[in-house]
Amino acid sequence: MDIVLEICDTVFFDWVYATALPSSSKMLNSFLGSSDMAVNATFSGMPATAYQYKPSTKYIHMKPTEWAYMSVWPRDNMYRQFVSLTLMTWIFGLIVYFICSTLSYAFIFDKTTFSHPKFLKNQIRQEISQSVFAHPFMSMLTAPFFVLETRGYSKLYDDIDDGPGRWYLWAQFPLFILFTDCLIYFIHRALHHPILYRRLHKPHHKWIMPTPYASHAFHPVDGWMQSVPYHMFPFIFPMQKFFSVAVFAFVNIWTVFIHDGEYVANSPVINGAACHTLHHLYFNYNYGQFTTLWDRLGGSYRRPTDEMFKKETKMTKQVWEKQIEEMETMVKEVEGSDDRSYGSEAKKDQ
Repeated sequence: MDIVLEICDTVFFDWVYATALPSSSKMLNSFLGSSDMAVNATFSGMPATAYQYKPSTKYIHMKPTEWAYMSVWPRDNMYRQFVSLTLMTWIFGLIVYFICSTLSYAFIFDKTTFSHPKFLKNQIRQEISQSVFAHPFMSMLTAPFFVLETRGYSKLYDDIDDGPGRWYLWAQFPLFILFTDCLIYFIHRALHHPILYRRLHKPHHKWIMPTPYASHAFHPVDGWMQSVPYHMFPFIFPMQKFFSVAVFAFVNIWTVFIHDGEYVANSPVINGAACHTLHHLYFNYNYGQFTTLWDRLGGSYRRPTDEMFKKETKMTKQVWEKQIEEMETMVKEVEGSDDRSYGSEAKKDQ
């Protein structure tokens, strides 16, 4: 994440911090009404900060502007890094969320879902509202991981030759999937314990028939807990810097994909949208994020039915009635009572 931070510092943050938290020489310059260059020339040898530029990667070089040396919070200040990384995670997270969810909604999501009896009244608006509320808090909780990475405490590496070998460039992705899928399974399953479910995980299970906009509609602590394995990985295993940025985007996009309601293939290995839809419908199955491995080992795997993959049967009244009968039983078992407001109920009242 230090690569992205360096770009943002050069383009935006250096000016922001120099303006909001100016150094003594910057303030003196303003007081004298002189140009920055004049003051810098007058006080040559007396830099505003002790910060020295060091590129975050050998592959991209963005020479800092004069603003980089004009704040009491230089680029390597830990508090500045925390604030910047929180804002970056928040803003970029929202951008990816809205772009991916909207594209998925427009081109993939089956709009027949709106007619499902368990689709909530004003559901999409509620999903977006919950996501927008959760993002800043999840970003704040995530930023310490990125600060530690930026300050060199992780096993992130830049040069390909600095890693375990060129073979590892390809091996790190399946290793990342296996490691995170295992931990997320156990974290997700723990979140279904009555104590944690009621306090943290229930908001995400409000959506019985989710849309792509439900992908990030979590309680902030719930969303953060399920992301912890992603951020633990580079502190345990070597990870190439550009790969870490790519994986950050991939994880967010995948989260949208498993909520898009498009059941592409009935794979016995991949935990796709069909498997995750069953999780939302029946609660206690398919906790995995990427694969079905740990659900199979933990006895929580539920195979999607063949009718879910056929257009003529996927959204029929007969299928819905079967789903609702079991879903209502599971709601009583997991939650006790169902306090959701369904769109079908609103139509009955009209």
